[in-house]
Amino acid sequence: MAELYEGTHDASVEHVTVTGPDGTAVLTIHARPTDGANEGIVVHPDIMGVRPLFDDLCRRLATHGYAVACPEPFVRAPDDVRRAEEPSARMGHVQQLDDDHQIGDLVAAADWLTEHDGVQRVHIIGFCMGGMQTLKAAATGRFARAVAFYGMIRLPEGWRGERMREPLDTAGEVCPTLAIFGEADTMTPPADLDALRKAWSDRPDCEIVVYPDAEHGFVHAPERPAHRPDDAADAWRRALEFLARD
Repeated sequence: MAELYEGTHDASVEHVTVTGPDGTAVLTIHARPTDGANEGIVVHPDIMGVRPLFDDLCRRLATHGYAVACPEPFVRAPDDVRRAEEPSARMGHVQQLDDDHQIGDLVAAADWLTEHDGVQRVHIIGFCMGGMQTLKAAATGRFARAVAFYGMIRLPEGWRGERMREPLDTAGEVCPTLAIFGEADTMTPPADLDALRKAWSDRPDCEIVVYPDAEHGFVHAPERPAHRPDDAADAWRRALEFLARD
């Protein structure tokens, strides 16, 4: 995660529980600057959820002055799904997720930051599946700005369930949003990028950045073969600058 350079604040990280919209206790990473935060960020992790990679990511974001909350997206899934070390079990369960709960957990995390850390302005960022959910959450009216890292613009065929909504359905209603993609990412094909560009054709406050030759997941997980350190560093620079705008 070194490409997300550390800021000037010392920061601490802990695990807490946030109450979801249905009363579920949602395991959540919480990071904050030791000298207090001015704004907040809710992080939606990739499909493998809360783990040490995101402890470090949240702490690094907190060194830039943000209070950060990262809720586990599969908290309601069966134990065998939550504990699986390979993504296939979680991928097979996505179609059973309920966006009222999933997006509701993100809003609840933002509200928790407001109450616990005293921040009024809260942003959201997400990665992979979390990038897709970020595109949906950005249309709730709860978040000031959003950054979606290679989020699916259309639900993959195997992920379509009765309670999972399409990101494109509300794409025109998002808060100012930066969407970052890889040119070689098969999960966001050119036709989908064109559809998002069309949805944002009258939204100068929304931006799409495509990195040539980059594949899915090239920013946030250094252990992946797809990781591209130079592009990741540039993407993090763009993301931090975007979130810092008024």
